[in-house]
Amino acid sequence: QVQLVESGGGLLQAGGSLRLSCAASGRAFSAYTMSWFRQAPGKEREFVATITRSGFSTSYADSVKGRFTISRDNAKNTAYLQMNSLKPEDTAVYYCAATSKYGLSTAESLYDYWGQGTQVTVSS
Repeated sequence: QVQLVESGGGLLQAGGSLRLSCAASGRAFSAYTMSWFRQAPGKEREFVATITRSGFSTSYADSVKGRFTISRDNAKNTAYLQMNSLKPEDTAVYYCAATSKYGLSTAESLYDYWGQGTQVTVSS
């Protein structure tokens, strides 16, 4: 079991930056592939970024590639999502998720544990 708590969301103008954090407790953090998903109003939840257990490999949705960076600090049991050049279409509730599956996992169904989400609102 692992518990996830996101933080760092907020309201900001387009072009700004924000860093989300996902603090994990419970079983060894380094045993999980970590990802970020988001859900915009009226839309289904979608994949944003994923990072392997070691942090050596990452993958991103095309919509955020080059603007967002996922990272992790296994010593601090925390995953991060650095978001730059934010756009109004990035407005969503952002969720972190953990899976014990090896490798990069982009499918929502593969994730066992989810945080409660943090709201990010980008105004134009």
